[in-house]
Amino acid sequence: MPTWLNNAIFYEIYPQSFCDTNSDGIGDLQGIIKHLDYITELGANAIWLNPCFESPFADAGYDISNFCKVAPRYGTNDDLKELFEKAHDRGLHVILDLVPGHTSIDHPWFLESKKDEKNEFSNRYIWNDSVWNSFEGFQNISGSLRGIFDRNACCAINFFSSQPALNYGFANPTEAWQSAPDSNEALQTRQAMKDIMEFWLTMGCDGFRVDMAGSLVKNDETCEETIKLWQDIRAFIDTKFPEAALVSEWGEPEKSLKSGFHMDFQLHFGPSHYMDLFRENPFFSRNGKGDVSKFAEKYWNNYQATNGEGLICIPSGNHDMHRLKGTLDEEEIKLVFAFLNLCLVLLLYIMVMKSA
Repeated sequence: MPTWLNNAIFYEIYPQSFCDTNSDGIGDLQGIIKHLDYITELGANAIWLNPCFESPFADAGYDISNFCKVAPRYGTNDDLKELFEKAHDRGLHVILDLVPGHTSIDHPWFLESKKDEKNEFSNRYIWNDSVWNSFEGFQNISGSLRGIFDRNACCAINFFSSQPALNYGFANPTEAWQSAPDSNEALQTRQAMKDIMEFWLTMGCDGFRVDMAGSLVKNDETCEETIKLWQDIRAFIDTKFPEAALVSEWGEPEKSLKSGFHMDFQLHFGPSHYMDLFRENPFFSRNGKGDVSKFAEKYWNNYQATNGEGLICIPSGNHDMHRLKGTLDEEEIKLVFAFLNLCLVLLLYIMVMKSA
């Protein structure tokens, strides 16, 4: 476990809306650098930076066209390196948002993969064997791209149509076009992601918050193959960068922490009942209509399943949801942050009272 993560207080920054220093109407890395003292004054000691890489920005930067180049709208690689260095001077750690499940349709890998003739990137993404066949019924695939390429096949997408799914294999393949998780093509994709992580860790990044971490291997209902994949990546990181942190967007700590993630973010989707706390009939509203018991029960079950190993983070919010101010007033928000500071003690108390 990276020692700094035990006491980390994260401040999330969406680069495009944080601070604009060149008057183009878009936030940039120099704007973040200018506000590092402000962030420390707030009490934060770690920054989670949403994707700042080259992208056509069809999905606010989560559609990446170059994993190893800062988007020109934000600055340069040298600017990001300067951010790492000046943050470290102030005792701040910086984790980047890693998006391993898909790329932009503009990524050079995809531009090669969509070609009809066979090449080294033909299997970098998930393609079936006919433009007439869909991916309906396959877990962690939300749709397909087809009929707009020379290749007679459909390409799987993870969410938006601008985000073709990278190929990490299928658990228990049933079709000839499906790769196994330990196949050459699936392992090549995995290695490409390791190379990207090493690139930024060598530059000074302190780790990664991993987007859609539980969805890489398809048709993996028990997540066994996905867990093995991340255990392999964790072993790679531990060997070269033992103080680097892996934080998952998963919302199921019993799986993510077993996978090797140091911390799991509780999320607004999935089985955690996180939304019951702050947003949907919030428990912390003075109206008193909310119920925290299901959240507490799930949290406690996760804690027991992981034997106390790894960290479970309960964020006050993120870029995928509205701010607390939308459902709670200022006094209620103070109570929320008191809860976050004393979370484990309160949850243990709730469980004891519930079982009494």
